[in-house]
Amino acid sequence: MGFVNILIIALIVFILIVLIRCICIVPQAHVYVVEQLGTFKCEWTTGPHLLIPFFQRVSSKVSLKERVADFKPQQVITKDNVTMQIDTVVFFQVTDAKRYTYGVENPMLAMENLTATTLRNIIGELELDATLTSRDTINTKITAILDEETDRWGIKVIRVELKDILPPREIQDSMEKQMKAERERREKILQAEGEKKAQVLVAEAEKEAKILRAEADKQSEILKAEAEKEAMILRADAVREQKIREASGEAQAIELVQQAMADSLVKLNSANPNEAVLQLKALEAFAKAADGKSTKIIIPSEIQGIAGLAAGIKAVAETSAE
Repeated sequence: MGFVNILIIALIVFILIVLIRCICIVPQAHVYVVEQLGTFKCEWTTGPHLLIPFFQRVSSKVSLKERVADFKPQQVITKDNVTMQIDTVVFFQVTDAKRYTYGVENPMLAMENLTATTLRNIIGELELDATLTSRDTINTKITAILDEETDRWGIKVIRVELKDILPPREIQDSMEKQMKAERERREKILQAEGEKKAQVLVAEAEKEAKILRAEADKQSEILKAEAEKEAMILRADAVREQKIREASGEAQAIELVQQAMADSLVKLNSANPNEAVLQLKALEAFAKAADGKSTKIIIPSEIQGIAGLAAGIKAVAETSAE
């Protein structure tokens, strides 16, 4: 009985192990391809599944995540017979697990060779300079061709990038010399342009300074002219005021003299002067007229001679003495 019990226990353990192994859990973003008796049965997606022992088996476990394939550098020849090495990186994703499993024996090797041949065909149509400056164009062409060719393998090529382009050493040296010459040329051009701009700025500054100086001189002359004009106006006003005052003074003096003469005549008339006094006044008036600047003197008819004048003066003196 002991042996039978051990056998039963061993059988139960074996059945449990088989049952546990028959339970299959598919993780996220994965697909299991299941075969039954050597032929394709179905595809298991995420979740638990039960595998029939001895009749079914998981043929392949396919990841649906986006992958990166970094292939080794490939030697290619350009249109102008320059040999170079190009390192490519392919980003792809499996979209059909069945085609990926049964479409090609080694999908990664097949895609690497397909990438190499496609790259050689595209680079063979381009010259060296175009190859170095047309990465985006090359990437687009390779991506389109690979995506179309790998569709039957259940692969979706998302993009292809040229990671590195390595021309021969002598070509690199020549390109470095060319780039150095180009940089020196650009440096000289930049220096020339800088000097030109500096000279232009200096000329503009001098022009602005001359304009400002001319404006300042003009403003100064205007202010000076206005000041002189104001001074002349003030001087003219002063001269006019002086003349007005002088004329007013002379008019007042004349008026006073005339008033004095009028007063003297009034007093003379009121005193009832005799003939001698009148002759004396006439003589005084003649003396004043003679003191003037006139070159011609008209002697009144009443003054006929020196004797008459003397007699008149003497009479006036005697009368005054009395």
